[in-house]
Amino acid sequence: MSARRGALWVVVPAYNEESGIAATLTALASQTDTDFALAVVDNASTDATAALVRRFASTTAPFPVHVLQEKERGTGAAVDTGFRYAIAQGAALLVRTDADCLPAADWIAAARAEFGRGTELACGRSVPRRDERPSLAERYLLPGVVRATALYGRYRSAHHHPRYRAPYVLCHGHNIAVTPELYLRCGGTPRTPLEGPPEDVVLLNRAREHSDRIAHAERMVVYASLRRLRAWGARRTLLWCWERRYRPADPKEVHVR
Repeated sequence: MSARRGALWVVVPAYNEESGIAATLTALASQTDTDFALAVVDNASTDATAALVRRFASTTAPFPVHVLQEKERGTGAAVDTGFRYAIAQGAALLVRTDADCLPAADWIAAARAEFGRGTELACGRSVPRRDERPSLAERYLLPGVVRATALYGRYRSAHHHPRYRAPYVLCHGHNIAVTPELYLRCGGTPRTPLEGPPEDVVLLNRAREHSDRIAHAERMVVYASLRRLRAWGARRTLLWCWERRYRPADPKEVHVR
């Protein structure tokens, strides 16, 4: 099955996700709008991640599936490879989620609606995965803290500068939609190591220098995994998300993603 030119493309970076990527693929196959192509970028996995995606592609996928390889470690490199591949294939719209996330059933429809309003970069909403049985604190307190830090980020001098054409918005790498034109115009996702600057925030700020059509899209909902929070605790997780102010002593731990 080949993707038609001008289609919407979903890009999913994946590293050693054989235990959970099937749920992400099922969530994508269950979209109310399946008129898109999927590119899964295997980021030097050492498990059966790529094989599972290929099996899905050959059996139950209701859309074209492309499995790409990116040996340079880091979400930024994997995402950039996926987006640029999709653009080369003629993609008209680009959307990203992660291999431990479950997009809501109307996620694609909501992204398409954002593009229809003229948005060039949409940053969607992140909600804890229900199947991981979040506690009350995980369900309500953590999202509130994240929103508070995003408000702080909006008024930080580093994010509040005349060169930016749009306000800073809360941005989750696992829930972004962007036009190919803006992606190329702003330089795209940085190919930085995972422990480097957050690739989603860098992309957002690059885009803000080139467009005033950037929005926080509440109707684009993705259910995100709590595994990093549970492995590291709330304080270290928030410091990690806040420009990597926490980094684990063992570099292997950064791949809890």
